[in-house]
Amino acid sequence: MGKIIAIANQKGGVGKTTTCINLGGCLGVLEYKTLIVDADPQANSTSGTGFDPKSVRNIYDCLVNGVNPKDIILSTQSPNLDVLPSHIDLVGAELEMINLPQREYLLKQALEKVKDDYDFILIDCSPSLGLITVNSLVAADSVMIPVQCEYFALEGLTKLLNTLKIVQGRLNPSLEIEGMLLTMYDTRLRLANQVVEEVKTHFQELVFDTVIHRNTTLSEASSHGNTIVMYDAGSKGSINYLNFARELLQKNNLTKIGNDEKNIQIDHEL
Repeated sequence: MGKIIAIANQKGGVGKTTTCINLGGCLGVLEYKTLIVDADPQANSTSGTGFDPKSVRNIYDCLVNGVNPKDIILSTQSPNLDVLPSHIDLVGAELEMINLPQREYLLKQALEKVKDDYDFILIDCSPSLGLITVNSLVAADSVMIPVQCEYFALEGLTKLLNTLKIVQGRLNPSLEIEGMLLTMYDTRLRLANQVVEEVKTHFQELVFDTVIHRNTTLSEASSHGNTIVMYDAGSKGSINYLNFARELLQKNNLTKIGNDEKNIQIDHEL
């Protein structure tokens, strides 16, 4: 049975979609069957894996019309990686879901039909705390929070953590925080180092050891509809996300990699 991880932060531009696509790609390369669930009306995870959101059936049909996800899921170019597409219509889904019974559990009910087919299911949440995001948190076993290594990095985190507590208390008692992932790190900026220290001081063991560096190749890969590990396996972005995938597997006791072997070393500046 697959583990469902919601990648969430109501602050936009922190690397949720980039993390969802490339973590999924790296888990797939490491031979873990992975599904990306695009729960964002912007549909960037859909286009970023090589599909035109306007020409494919999407998650809207699952939530509003009760369509089985198995009839909609698409296989990507990356090995062992599938995607459940999104569409701008998802904006209207929240209004249509308001009067549906058990409206907060619709995504959970849909994913129950495919959960056994995957090792990991990654949900790319929209930058909001609306009904679709609540559905994602109710469906998830844990939440991964990307945090940008820039000014205002901690802004909104308190509100998000309070929302998680409400969901835990009322809708999903088993929901856990998988961890916080520091993204868009630039070694040249003193502020970036200060943000890393501040986040690790505040949240300690909740922060992943791996830090994702700012890397233009990550954007290039998404624009070509592919994961970074397939687009340029030797890039810094690819190595960062491979290290992160290995850390996630180790945290979930799915690998016997020793601490001294946990990270792929970057021998030169890429």
